[in-house]
Amino acid sequence: MRFFFPDSQDQIDPGFDFHTEQASEFRVRQRDDRYAHEVLSRPAYDGLLVSKPIVDGLPGASGKYTNAQRHRLYRIGVRRFFRLDQPGSPIASMADCGAFTYVREETPPYTIADVVDFYEGCDFDFGISVDHVILGYDATDTAESVPDWARRQRLTLDLAAEFHDYHRSHNCRFHPIGVAQGWSPSSYAAAVTELQDLGYDYIALGGMVPLRTSQIADCVNAVSDVRRSNTRLHLLGISRCEQIPEFEGKGVASFDSTSPFRQAFKDDRDNYYVLDRAYAAIRVPQVDGNTRLRLRIQAGRVDQTKARIAEQRCLTRLAAFDAGNISVKGVLDALSAYADIVEPERDYSVQHRELLEAAPWKTCDCGICKRVGIQICVFRGTERNKRRGFHNLCVFSRRLLENLENKKAVGAHA
Repeated sequence: MRFFFPDSQDQIDPGFDFHTEQASEFRVRQRDDRYAHEVLSRPAYDGLLVSKPIVDGLPGASGKYTNAQRHRLYRIGVRRFFRLDQPGSPIASMADCGAFTYVREETPPYTIADVVDFYEGCDFDFGISVDHVILGYDATDTAESVPDWARRQRLTLDLAAEFHDYHRSHNCRFHPIGVAQGWSPSSYAAAVTELQDLGYDYIALGGMVPLRTSQIADCVNAVSDVRRSNTRLHLLGISRCEQIPEFEGKGVASFDSTSPFRQAFKDDRDNYYVLDRAYAAIRVPQVDGNTRLRLRIQAGRVDQTKARIAEQRCLTRLAAFDAGNISVKGVLDALSAYADIVEPERDYSVQHRELLEAAPWKTCDCGICKRVGIQICVFRGTERNKRRGFHNLCVFSRRLLENLENKKAVGAHA
């Protein structure tokens, strides 16, 4: 089972100063900042997934890449750009057309030639055919009540046929992956059957991001019934990864997800992973970077000077705690005083105590925790939050590996 991590220009500044909150003095982002696979002690993912809209944008909208970054990617290729050839753990590259970015459009904004030029121009290992997401699910398979679902599926399959022909006629280097879109288990199975007849031996199941885990399982089971022995499956954008090991026996060879990374700063509670649970990160928002606090200050409801003093007291005491120079209570008192200023309506004291008493960063060997200490557990700014996201990727990959190994062990003794 291969785990692909979707790129969204997520890097960290290795020279960031947590005391002064300053970036490296002569930092050049693409040259100096580091991706997760460059700073973790073990590989956290088997491949990187890059979407064309992130790089090239959409008609009328730019992507996340600067012109300089975009030109560099096309010039030197995906492997050198992302520095994927790490010692002992080469990382695969996959690309897609980012169908969720244009899901509200009648048709995809890219031609087959547009997409293949991107895949070939950047020298990806795998390229996914152009598709159109179906936003809906009906296990009773009454698609005639929503004609647009059938239209989108037919369009996706026709584009897959054109993509496969174009790939063959132009002797493309990347391995083609067809996309199956559906609205029910049987419609997904029908799409996979047609894609196999077209010649695809690697098929991605798309449009599953909004589905419940049980619905995804039903679709995978239906697809498994029609899957040929040499056909591999990829699950696109799965956010709930707990069931992934169960899918391996159904032909699922790979999946992609940002969930472990994004939980570091998007989830209300489960921000810092350990093998058997997740902890809430310690909230110390920036006085100058928190919109809600800034509005309270402008309205005269919060004294800015007092807020700054309370903020710095939290950071000082957290550092002192990490050095063994202050008690848990001393830290919690400072956090509580600052929370009364910033978010008086929310109380994280129980969660903060759990994390401080466990101090999981002290025994973590992800390669980041020991370098930055308690800072990785502080919910504050992109440099801390992304490091915690990288840590989560490392722990998630270990969970996945252990679950896969346990599943195989159970099967061997069955």
